[in-house]
Amino acid sequence: MRVAGNKLKHIIDFFNTELGGTFPSGEIEAMLSFAVETVLGFSKTQLLQKIEENINQSDLLKLYDCAKGLKKNIPLQYLLGETIFYDLKFKVNEHVLIPRPETEELVDMVLKENKTASSLLDIGTGSGCIPITFKKNLPQSEVLACDISTEALSLAKRNAEINNSPVHFFEANVLEDGQVEKKAAKTFDIIISNPPYIKKSEKKQMHPNVLDHEPHLALFVSGPDAIIFYKKIVDLCANALAKKGKLYFELNPLTANEVDAYAKASGLFETTYLIKDMSGALRFLKAVKN
Repeated sequence: MRVAGNKLKHIIDFFNTELGGTFPSGEIEAMLSFAVETVLGFSKTQLLQKIEENINQSDLLKLYDCAKGLKKNIPLQYLLGETIFYDLKFKVNEHVLIPRPETEELVDMVLKENKTASSLLDIGTGSGCIPITFKKNLPQSEVLACDISTEALSLAKRNAEINNSPVHFFEANVLEDGQVEKKAAKTFDIIISNPPYIKKSEKKQMHPNVLDHEPHLALFVSGPDAIIFYKKIVDLCANALAKKGKLYFELNPLTANEVDAYAKASGLFETTYLIKDMSGALRFLKAVKN
């Protein structure tokens, strides 16, 4: 099927016809609104006001390809090449996870609780959404971030430039003892991470748009220890986190209590808290160092 014409109303009809058997109407409306805002710069209100306007051939093709890609379960953010996180624009591709609302919750919490923090380290940065947002909102802070993926780091650096947010990125593998601490070469007021935390056994419960398109390196824990990344980051806090510094994690609710127990058993922290997200799931950990 092709688009019936080159007006915005024809694209709206095409989205609804093409995706009607795949997604509920409310989700189609949200995806269409985001696609139109990204490609055409129209707000949701303007979309309704401009339905009789003609669209140039290039933009028409982009929106057409979005609908076709969505039908194949390709995430819209990858089709558009960008997303919005904490009111900032970020480039995304197949080498990085699409930033989630839960991560926005975490960043919002960290910003509200640490308005005078002088330094932050993000481990497993992906698109760079966490450190870039932190630096953008607290420009006086020194912000470092690392990842094992050179492709992810390249994109994160580009996102930092786009958002005029100077962050120092470096390549490191947190599973290699001492590597992150050696390359960071300082202590931090805040260490934060949203590491791989999905167990391979959970694959069958995942939606194809995630499983088939987002990077497994950033999603899954290989091996028998589902919280190995959390353990390594807790351990490095002995040297890399300042006294009274704070550790923040985004968690898998299925293993949240295990991570909390390991952090408590480490003896490094005077307090640890498990915090629920807006949906009521145990999603975050906050720990304050002795």
